[in-house]
Amino acid sequence: MSATLAMFPGQGSQYVGMSQKLLEAFPYVKAVFEEAEDSCQLHIRRLCLEGPEDELKLTANTQPCLLATAVAYWKVLQDEVGLKPDLFAGHSLGEYSALVAAGKLGLGRASFLVRKRGEAMQKAVPPGVGAMAAVMKMPVDQLEALCAKHSRPEHRVEIANYNSDAQLVIAGHAKAVLHLCEDLQTLQIRYVDLPVSAPFHSSLMKPAKQDMQGLLESSYFAKNSEGVIANITGSVVRDYNAQYLIDQIDGPVRWIQSIDAAKNEGIQRFIEVGPGKVLFGLVRRMVPRDGFEVIATDDIVEAVKALS
Repeated sequence: MSATLAMFPGQGSQYVGMSQKLLEAFPYVKAVFEEAEDSCQLHIRRLCLEGPEDELKLTANTQPCLLATAVAYWKVLQDEVGLKPDLFAGHSLGEYSALVAAGKLGLGRASFLVRKRGEAMQKAVPPGVGAMAAVMKMPVDQLEALCAKHSRPEHRVEIANYNSDAQLVIAGHAKAVLHLCEDLQTLQIRYVDLPVSAPFHSSLMKPAKQDMQGLLESSYFAKNSEGVIANITGSVVRDYNAQYLIDQIDGPVRWIQSIDAAKNEGIQRFIEVGPGKVLFGLVRRMVPRDGFEVIATDDIVEAVKALS
């Protein structure tokens, strides 16, 4: 059996109906949703099954909905397939799901935390002040130089996500992002404006970091031997503590480094646990086709058949 990384998706993977097949085929995961709902006081199943989309995509709603759905996927893969990964990782919000799956953070506490995290992120930057954009096929050092060129104390733009060699994400003040994107047009570099409510994983999220610090520091992280790849460092952590999640709020997601760390640990099989295929798509472009396997579980019924 190939060494396996279980990967958990972050914000952007949600869609209305994402837990329908899951709940129909494996009704016992209802308990996962009930625990999450009780802990964060949100109608997670209704939002996941019925939406509406505008309500589901609100950051404070998206985060607990994605967490509960991903953990329910994880329970199915454990119970039906006996999945036992060698390492765990999550993209941004997905790190909370990874911690639950690794037995380092309780589902109830994680649900409460991501609800508060979403609320803190929504209020950290007023609507219209911040922006994000995905930049395609530009070397990291060149984009970092452009960020430095366009950044001043009250006019900042930074790399927020090191997603893959083909995709980096910038975030910051809307005008700074706009001016940088004008340079990208001149350089004929493709970019896509992202429809998000705040400039996540940038220094503009410092107020959210301050709001969350006490809640995270008062949370219990179990000591066990499971390895979780932390977003903020892109390295394997076994003795996990709150500081990784605190620093993640206004620090970049180092997904390129995370996948490199997994490969260095001998990982050959990458399984995205949860709705959508965002991580599946990123990792497929980052590992060779020969000797590596990348699996999506969005269609959970078919995934169970394939992995059994």
